[in-house]
Amino acid sequence: MNLFTIALKSIRQRLLASSLTALSVALGVALMIAVLIANTVVSKTFDLQGFGYDLIVGPQGSELDLVLNTVYRIAPPIENLPYRYYEELKENKHIGIAVPIALGDSTEQGNFPILGTTVEYFAVEYAQGKKFRTSGEWPNGKWESVIGSSVARENNWKIGDEFQMVHAGQDDHVHDEKFKIVGILEATATPNDRTVFVNLNGFYAIAGHEKPIQEAIDREMEFFGETEAEVRAYHAADLKEMEAHAGHDHSGHDHAHHHDHATPDLQKEVTAILVRMKEDPKNPTLAQSRAIEFSADLKEGFKAQAVNPIRPMQRLMTYLVGNVRLILINLTAIIIVVSGVSIFVSIYNSMSERKREIAIMRALGADRMAVFSIILTESIILCLAGGIIGILLGHGLIMFASPILEASTGLIIDPLVFDPMELTIIPVMIGLAALVGFIPGLTAYRTDVAENLSS
Repeated sequence: MNLFTIALKSIRQRLLASSLTALSVALGVALMIAVLIANTVVSKTFDLQGFGYDLIVGPQGSELDLVLNTVYRIAPPIENLPYRYYEELKENKHIGIAVPIALGDSTEQGNFPILGTTVEYFAVEYAQGKKFRTSGEWPNGKWESVIGSSVARENNWKIGDEFQMVHAGQDDHVHDEKFKIVGILEATATPNDRTVFVNLNGFYAIAGHEKPIQEAIDREMEFFGETEAEVRAYHAADLKEMEAHAGHDHSGHDHAHHHDHATPDLQKEVTAILVRMKEDPKNPTLAQSRAIEFSADLKEGFKAQAVNPIRPMQRLMTYLVGNVRLILINLTAIIIVVSGVSIFVSIYNSMSERKREIAIMRALGADRMAVFSIILTESIILCLAGGIIGILLGHGLIMFASPILEASTGLIIDPLVFDPMELTIIPVMIGLAALVGFIPGLTAYRTDVAENLSS
């Protein structure tokens, strides 16, 4: 009978106590696995190094809120920008691509965020080297939409289905207009999976989405620093068109049909604009320099800001998430150490009951080192079993919680994600086992054969 078999037999003799001891280790390891995976998922989710745009242009306010709203759709919009500003931005000679974003409403079923945009949004990589792919078409038509993979799965929506949206901030008001699904995006493991994309013109055409005329004029006067006459002169054609439809009230919610005419630019707003600067293959840093220069220019005069999305997310990860992660890892490490102490107490207390058994083993020919090794092996088995069960339990916990967290926070969590730090857990458990098994092993090593056989 080898040392491993003898140690295993000893554990079976104290099955309940040994199981509880291993379970305490498993729970500590499971918590650490959950913390490591959660950190990995959050780090990947908020890592915008491969984000396809150089800048997010939005109203003045919190840079972090602008990024969380535009990219992750988990924060309310700060304010809106006049559509005219987007049109002017497109003409900037240093800007290659400018994609308008309009956010606010949500789906009636599932409460998924609605994002009004143009098909240019899908032409830009959502991550480095990764392009959007759809099982159908892109939303070129006014009342067409493309939905994320999670939306399709959870709502059981298919191409050809129609849906309605809930007006922003009014949970009880459902817009009459319906959008038709013309495509379902392939999974991207980004917030796009939980987003419904609708044609921007359709978004504006929904009753109640157009800004009242005088409010729109006042907004542009404030934003551009112009007089009312100047704003009216700029939008003279739109205002003339609106006068022609003066009897057609857009502001109410009593529409049961789709508008056939386009919404005037004066009454349109965008939540943010995704910007990609023009690149020069001969000068790889030119786009970055242009982005910095453009961002600095915006700080003077306009009531808008241009944010490099990487920076606020890095600050969030470094100063908040990073510290929380460190605290949680330290707490779980303490739990594992406490579990190790419980193994030590369990084995050490059993030594007084096992002195006669050890004396018999010694009398039958086992030397001191063999007895020491049996106790050490027993400790290693308990720690390893607890560690392996804890790893499986931790991943199982993440697998179980991921759909719940995804539904409540909007964050996409891959239950199969692996943190390289997990590789250190087993060696650490072996080291811990050797440490806590040393003193009980030494006690067994020093057991007096004659005294314990005669007692």
